[in-house]
Amino acid sequence: MKLGLHISDFTWPSGPVRLGPELADVARTADVAGFDRVSVMDHVWQIEMIGPPEHEMLEAYTTLGYLAAHTSRVRLLTLVTGVTYREPGLLAKSVTTLDVLSGGRAMLGVGAAWNEAEARGLGLFFPPLAERFERLEETLQICLQMWRGDDGPYEGAHYRLGRTLNSPQAPSRPHPPILIGGQGEKKTLRLVAKYAQACNLYASPELGRKLEVLREHCEREGTDYDAIEKTVLYNFDVGEKGENTGRIIDDLGRLAEQGFTVAHGSVTGVSRISPLETIGSEVIPAVASL
Repeated sequence: MKLGLHISDFTWPSGPVRLGPELADVARTADVAGFDRVSVMDHVWQIEMIGPPEHEMLEAYTTLGYLAAHTSRVRLLTLVTGVTYREPGLLAKSVTTLDVLSGGRAMLGVGAAWNEAEARGLGLFFPPLAERFERLEETLQICLQMWRGDDGPYEGAHYRLGRTLNSPQAPSRPHPPILIGGQGEKKTLRLVAKYAQACNLYASPELGRKLEVLREHCEREGTDYDAIEKTVLYNFDVGEKGENTGRIIDDLGRLAEQGFTVAHGSVTGVSRISPLETIGSEVIPAVASL
């Protein structure tokens, strides 16, 4: 079992003036502590599950580039990019750039997008759900075409690209891994089976069923179910003195038994650094063999 740090809240005690250096400290600590990956949300306003929209939120790919400069081994991704927030050719180029500058540590985390309020607020394109899923599939096709070095045109129902040139190419082989976020049984998990190397699910009593549905889609698509990385959202709260580490280890053990190999989530009090150090010294070694 590997752990991922998800940084979803930038409203820290020292305020925006210290956010840059403190964020660098967090990323470096996670890198040294043994986290496998670091992610940020692809939102332009804070989401209601975490805080009011007026709270601080950083643009995702600018932030990932900054994190790349302050880390050496963790993978870097959004959890996850809203597909309609960027044209697919530019998205492929952004992830490629991150992969090149980080030495092959980028992943493409992507989903159908959901936050209509922020999209309308800042004038971002936000079509109906069915169209967003159609655009998600075309975006996956475009990214894969660009990453395999095919610079021919692309003609889809929603996107038309005259020349899909991508230079330089991403050093990751065969391409930066694709993670699709969400657990819709008819569309999302089918796209995972057809195009992705990883899924990301929410911890819930339905996890077992979601994995079975994914397995069925893999059988229909001719995809090796075991080759798909199963990741799950799990938020880490070690407590003031690390008193919750035992419970966290037990929880991760149960998730590993279900087939999950990565638990990825926010860390309570992350800007204090010490919770990351506790996870690195007590949790990561305990679950490494799961």
